[in-house]
Amino acid sequence: MNNQPPASSARTGTRLRFLYVQCGLFVALSCLLRVVLSWKFHPPAGAPGVDSAGWLRVASVGLLFDLAVAFGIFTPVAVWLAAVRGTWLERRWHRNLLLGVTGFLWGLLLFLFVGEYFFFEEYASRFNTVAIDYLHYWTEVSGNIGQMYPWKKIVASCIAGALLIPWLLRRLAWPESQVEFPRRVRALGVWLALTAVFVGAASRISPQASSERVMNELASNGLASGLVALWTRELDYAHFYPTLPREEAYSRARKLLDSNRAEWSKDPFSLQRRIPGSPDRPRLNVVILVQESFGSEFWGCLNLKDGKPEKRTLTPALDAIAAKEGMLFTNLLADGNRTVRGLEAILASFPPLPGDAILGRTKSEGCDTLATVLARDGYSTTFMYTGRGLFDNMKPFMLKNGFQRFVEGGDFKNPTFTTVWGHCDEDLYDGVIAEARTAHATGRPFFITTMSVSNHQPFKFPEGRVDPKLKGHKAGARYSDFAISRFFEQAKKEDFWKDTIFVVVADHGARVYGSQTVPMLSYEIPLLIVGPAVVKQPARIDTLGCQLDIAPTLLGLIGRPYDTVFFGRDLFAPAASRFALMHHNRSIAMYQNSEMIALSLGKVVERFRRVDRKTLVREASNESTAEAAANATALFQTASELYLANRYKVEAAKE
Repeated sequence: MNNQPPASSARTGTRLRFLYVQCGLFVALSCLLRVVLSWKFHPPAGAPGVDSAGWLRVASVGLLFDLAVAFGIFTPVAVWLAAVRGTWLERRWHRNLLLGVTGFLWGLLLFLFVGEYFFFEEYASRFNTVAIDYLHYWTEVSGNIGQMYPWKKIVASCIAGALLIPWLLRRLAWPESQVEFPRRVRALGVWLALTAVFVGAASRISPQASSERVMNELASNGLASGLVALWTRELDYAHFYPTLPREEAYSRARKLLDSNRAEWSKDPFSLQRRIPGSPDRPRLNVVILVQESFGSEFWGCLNLKDGKPEKRTLTPALDAIAAKEGMLFTNLLADGNRTVRGLEAILASFPPLPGDAILGRTKSEGCDTLATVLARDGYSTTFMYTGRGLFDNMKPFMLKNGFQRFVEGGDFKNPTFTTVWGHCDEDLYDGVIAEARTAHATGRPFFITTMSVSNHQPFKFPEGRVDPKLKGHKAGARYSDFAISRFFEQAKKEDFWKDTIFVVVADHGARVYGSQTVPMLSYEIPLLIVGPAVVKQPARIDTLGCQLDIAPTLLGLIGRPYDTVFFGRDLFAPAASRFALMHHNRSIAMYQNSEMIALSLGKVVERFRRVDRKTLVREASNESTAEAAANATALFQTASELYLANRYKVEAAKE
C-alpha cells in the first residue's frame, strides 16, 4: 500500500484543513451524542423549561460548547503544523508521528464519547466531580468497568476508529507541505481568533440558564464539564459564592446551630460550644453501619400510602425491625451523592463545601469528628471497610481524625465472597461482631463505623441470598436488607447488645434524578436506630434533618457532656428551626421551611419551593429569599473559613 500522501506543488495551499475537518467530525459526534442522550434521558414533557425554546437552547448552546472544545483540543496541533518546515512534513518519520498522534487522540475521544453515555445513564450528568474522583482510584473503577460493560467490544471499536480516521484524513485532507510561512502564520491567526471567540463565548454562558437541571446537562459538553470539575477541586469559596461580613456570618451561624442549652465560646469567631449532660451516664457503645447507596426509595416503611407500602418493599426485614424495635427517622436527607460526602457529614458533621470533601483535602488533619469526641471520653475507635483503605482517602483521613484502628480488605481472614470493590457485607458484619466482642471484653466502651460495598455495581453477592429475578440496584438493596438483618440476629446473642446503640444509615441515595440544581428529592435516605439501651419502644420521627445531625443525635442519646464545633444538631433536642445542607457538583444548598436555596458558581442564588412530597419547583425570589440565602451563606462561609484556618477542632476542651 502506498504510504505517500497526495503530492502538492501549490505554495499557497493550506495545512489547517486537516484540523478543520477533524473539528467538524468532533462537533458532529458531539451533536449525535447529545441527540441520543436527549432521546434516552430527556426530562418529562411539560416540565418547566422543557419546551421548544428549551430544546432550541440545548441545541444552540451545545453547538457552541462543542465548537469551543473542538478548537481547544486541536489548537496545539494547529501551532505544530504552522511552525513545522515543509521538508519535515514530507519526511516519513514526521508523517508517521502525525498519524500516530491523530490516531491516539481519536481513540481517546471515541472512548470518552462512549464513556460519557454510560456515565449519563448512571448519574444523569455530564462528566463531573464523580468522574474526576474516580480517576484517582483506577484499580476499583477499571475492575468495575470490566465486570459491568462490554469493554472489549468498546475498546476494539475505538481502536478501529483510531485507525480509520487517520487513514481517511491522509487521503482527503492531508496538510500540504509547501506553504509559505506568512500564509501559515495568517492561517494560525485565524484559527486562534476563532478559538478565542468560541471559548470566550462559551465561558460567559450561565451554567443554570434552564430551570430543568437535565436540560442544562444536555446543553453542556462532557469534556468541558470535566475540565471545570478538575479545575475547581478545592475552590476559593469567597471568590465564587455569596459572602457576608465576617461578624454577621458567625452571628447567624451560631444562632442557627444553637440548641440544647449550649454554652458558647466567648470568641465570636468560633463555633465551639459545650453541650451539657450528665457525666454519670453510662458510656454506651456505638456501632454505625453506613450502607452503600441505600436510599429511602427501597424501604417499604418509608414509602407508605394509607399505612401500607406504595410498592413492593425491598427491605422486609428492616421494615419489621423498624416497626417492632427501632426509631426510624422518616425525613432525613443525604448531604451529597458520593460516599465521601456521606462520611464527611456523618462522622465530621461538616457542611459539604463546593469542591472536594474534606476527606480528600490537604488541610483535613486534626478535624473534629465523632471519633475524636468519643475518644476524648475514653472510647476505643475503629473504622472497618472491606475494600482498599486508600479509596476515597478513607484510611489516611480516619487515622488522622480520631480513629485508632482502620480495618481494611486485607485484614479480613478467609472472606467468603469478593468483588472488585471488596468483600461482601456478610464478611464485613461478621468482622464487626468479632471486633465488638473483643472490645467489649476489655471493659472499655467502643465506637465502630463500617462502610459497606456490596450494594454497588456490579451488584454481585453470594448465591442464594436474593431473588435471582432482581437485578441492579433492586438486588443490591435486597441483599443489604438480608445482610443487616442477619447482623442484628447475631448481635442479639452477644453480651454487648444491651449496652450498644446501633445505627443504620445510607451514605447517599442510589441514583441522581430531578430537575433542580441540587436534586434534593433523590437525596432522601433512611436513619434507623436500634438497641434496647436507647429504644424503649418503636417510633417514627418526622423531624427534618440531614447527615450532619447524626453525630449530635447519637451523643445526645448517650447523654454525657461534650465539647463540639459540629454543624449538626441533636434531632431530639428543641431547636428554633430545622434545616438540611446539601451539595451537587459545584452547587450547594440549604433546605428549610419547605424552601431550598441553592448557591452556585458565579454567586448565583436560586429558590425552589416544595409543593408536595415528590415535587420541588423553581420560583422567582421573594421577600424571604434574601434572609434564607443569608442563612445558607453564613453556614457555608464559616465552614470554609474554619477549614482554611485549620480551626475545625475543639480547642482547650473542658475536662
